[in-house]
Amino acid sequence: MVMDRAYEGDITQQLAIDLFYTPVVPPKCSRKTPWVYDKVTYKLRNKIERLFRRIKRFRRIFTRYDKLDLMFNNFIFFALVVDSLRLC
Repeated sequence: MVMDRAYEGDITQQLAIDLFYTPVVPPKCSRKTPWVYDKVTYKLRNKIERLFRRIKRFRRIFTRYDKLDLMFNNFIFFALVVDSLRLC
């Protein structure tokens, strides 16, 4: 589970471990006992956040016009295809 530095508290980290996730979050600089985390995986978080920002450009997704989950998911797939074609 890749989390932002704001969620690096002991309680949140223990909850992720209890749910069988491996938390990937850098410790704050003020922490007395910092821990080791996977820096490569944490850098990939930026790509995921940028993908969500690009997908939210579609107003239909941002405001959730569709009542049915199936239609909403299909439009998300459509937005992903359009986004991938724009990047080419």
